[in-house]
Amino acid sequence: MKIKLIAEIGWNHMGDMNLAKEMISAAAECGADIVKFQTWSESNLKPGPWDNDGRREIYKKAELSLDDHNILKSECEKKGVAFLTSIFCIKDFELVKELGLKTIKVPSHEIYNHQLISELNCHFEQILLSAGACTWEELKQAVSLVTAEKLVLMHCVSAYPCPAENVNLPKLERLKNLSSIIGYSGHFKGIDDAIAAICLDARYVEKHFTIDQNLPGRDNMNAILPEDLLQL
Repeated sequence: MKIKLIAEIGWNHMGDMNLAKEMISAAAECGADIVKFQTWSESNLKPGPWDNDGRREIYKKAELSLDDHNILKSECEKKGVAFLTSIFCIKDFELVKELGLKTIKVPSHEIYNHQLISELNCHFEQILLSAGACTWEELKQAVSLVTAEKLVLMHCVSAYPCPAENVNLPKLERLKNLSSIIGYSGHFKGIDDAIAAICLDARYVEKHFTIDQNLPGRDNMNAILPEDLLQL
């Protein structure tokens, strides 16, 4: 099976569609197979510390409308890469299902959202399930909700950036007991973790991606650059 490289643009565009298009183009030119974004609505965010530290304003600015999704999906198609997004709740699914996608990503912190996972299993041909914020028993419960042929189980450590001592690549071997296809969503700086994951049979490898680490937002500074993706 060919290894699939995922350039996670996420919300590095900060709501600027022209910048997002530039990032898609750079990712495609440097060998990405898939470009990933994140789908959320700031209005669904419960009250929390993000109300006082500026994060809510960032989330609102980086939120993608249905029109934005269609623009980005079309741009990916023009550049010859697949469009992918992560969703965080059933309301997100109501928006995303308008796009006609065959593949979807469940982020680590939604692995407890059994209603969401079950709904996605009914509507998508492939589900990338990120295993970064749960116990082994909780992971098995989530996996049981996905048809085996649809599942790509992604090792992830929910720290960003992730220090070397926490990368925990041996977990990839254990994940093979739960899924025939495993992947890796890496938050370690650089690409060494991704290369090692490929050596351990990860077939989907995701790294956060930007064209300029000095761009605003909290993610760009730690994302890999085009030259890193090209090397990978």
